[in-house]
Amino acid sequence: MTGRKIRILNWSSGKDAAFALWVLKEQGKPVNGLLTTLSRENHRVSMHGLRENLLERQAASIGLPLHKINLPYPCPMEEYNMLMQAALEVYTSHHSRIAVFGDIFLQDLREYREQQLGKAGFRAEFPLWGSDTATLARSIIDVGFKAIVLCVDASKLDSSFCGRTFDHHFLADLPENVDPCGENGEFHTFVSDGPIFSKPVKVRTGQTVTYGWPGTNDNAQPAKEFHYIDLLPY
Repeated sequence: MTGRKIRILNWSSGKDAAFALWVLKEQGKPVNGLLTTLSRENHRVSMHGLRENLLERQAASIGLPLHKINLPYPCPMEEYNMLMQAALEVYTSHHSRIAVFGDIFLQDLREYREQQLGKAGFRAEFPLWGSDTATLARSIIDVGFKAIVLCVDASKLDSSFCGRTFDHHFLADLPENVDPCGENGEFHTFVSDGPIFSKPVKVRTGQTVTYGWPGTNDNAQPAKEFHYIDLLPY
C-alpha cells in the first residue's frame, strides 16, 4: 500500500476496537488496515487468547487487510518495541501515517503509544478517548455490536463471566469495582457481528481454563491469573 495517507487500526478483536472503527467510518475517516499481535507459539491474539483463524474471519467480514505481528513468549518490552517498529516500517512510503487505538482513559498507556509511534513517523488517534465508559458500553450494545467475553481477570471476576454475551444484563451484573468497558483489563471480548461486518462470525464455546501471567521484575505489572474460554469456529 502506497499513497499520501494511511490509517491503521490496532485491532484486538474486541468491542472497543470495533466501536472505534465504526466511529471513524461514521466520521468519514477511512481505515486502510488492521494490525494485530499474536503469540508466535500458539497462534492466538495477544492477551485475548483468540484463535488466529477466527481473527482472520473477522477481518474478512470487515473487509480490511490484516497485518499480523507474531510475538515470542515471553516477550520483553525491548523486543516488543523492536518488533513493532519493524512492522511499522512497511508503511514508510506513505507521507501521512496514522495509528488508531480504542483506548479510553489510561493516560500512561496513551503517552507510551504516542512516544513509540513518533519514532516510526506515525501519529496516534484515539476516537473513544475521554468517553464515559458506562455510556460507551451501552452505546456499543445499542448500535448493534455482538460480543462475547473471552477472558476475565480472576482477581476481579469469576470464571462464570467467561463466554457471556456483552449485553445490558452483563453490565448490570458487574461488580462496582469493574469498569463497564473493562478498561483496566478486567475483561476482554470478541466481536462476532455488528454494523462494520458483512456477515456474522459464527462461533461456539469450548473449555474454560485458567492461566497465570508473570509479573515484571520491577513489579510495575504484578503477576495475575486470568480465566479464558476457548472460542471455536462453526
